[in-house]
Amino acid sequence: MTQQAFGDGRPAQLVELTNRHGMSIVLMDVGATWLSCRLPLAQESREVLLGVDTMADFAVQGAFMGASVGRYANRIANARYCYQGEEIQVVASQGDNCLHGGAPGWSHRRWTLDSQGDNFACFTIESQDGEQGFPGHVSASVRYELGDDNQVSITYQATTDKPTPVNLTNHAYFNLMGAESGCDVLGHRLSIAASEYLPIDDSAIPLGQLAPVQGSGFDFQQAKTLGQDLLKDEQQQASQGYDHSYWLNDACRGGQCAATLVSDDEQVVMQVFTAKPALQLYSGNWLQGTPGRNGSEYRSYQGVALETQFLPDSPNHPEWAQQSCILLPEQEYKFTTVYQFQLA
Repeated sequence: MTQQAFGDGRPAQLVELTNRHGMSIVLMDVGATWLSCRLPLAQESREVLLGVDTMADFAVQGAFMGASVGRYANRIANARYCYQGEEIQVVASQGDNCLHGGAPGWSHRRWTLDSQGDNFACFTIESQDGEQGFPGHVSASVRYELGDDNQVSITYQATTDKPTPVNLTNHAYFNLMGAESGCDVLGHRLSIAASEYLPIDDSAIPLGQLAPVQGSGFDFQQAKTLGQDLLKDEQQQASQGYDHSYWLNDACRGGQCAATLVSDDEQVVMQVFTAKPALQLYSGNWLQGTPGRNGSEYRSYQGVALETQFLPDSPNHPEWAQQSCILLPEQEYKFTTVYQFQLA
């Protein structure tokens, strides 16, 4: 991306990290965004991350491509929740619901490039009490690190002075055949270490209870292509595909791989590791017309997002068996997600 001006009139600040094998990632202070991920294959340098190359296109695309989303990723039903008997109203940004922290969320704010080195960059943000209706002043950071083992680690940290929901993730879309190849991702093979997923209503709000994946198109316990059972289930049809959260096996929080994605040509394998309890699978169902690079437009199903997070609408479901999504003043929010690439 060229360093064009953001809405505040200042140019975007870009950081490129490269490891000893020639793998590189490009990061941007606006949205603490992961803009590019180039892999050094034997015959090519393959860009596997969907993205844009102008600030104008970044501003108009609504797919959150590569951005750090928060302060609460995913949806909060009716843009409100109750905490200790008090109803708290936040900003609705998708119909009646709050999506990815409201508008503008952290994905569309400028972060501060706080520190950087040969293999890392750390971005910070200050979110004021009452921003998008959320209580508490939150200080947060996102640290990207590129290892010589072709591993991208993203560490999220946050503190607050009042109890507030915090749920940070990266909204990268991957196409392991090449983001500009014109290929869709329906031939990618995917496995997810989860025996349950969260059914949703027509506005993508959870119905309340986890359901077994076994016997449904949501079963990725054994690797299969994304397209094999696409739209097989009534649950998928309203959202035109997968846009659902998976409850990860307990072993994932102990270091087991949460998900594995393999390119059609088997030249690239990407493994996802996380201590977060859930993973949102989004098969790029509504990407049609989203700006791409070099004046192109993406098509639906041209990228897949694997977003590590708390379950959607968690502020309204304290009964769910996961760590509370409400960050307290005496606590520190800290989670790491790792994307490990293996190249043929």
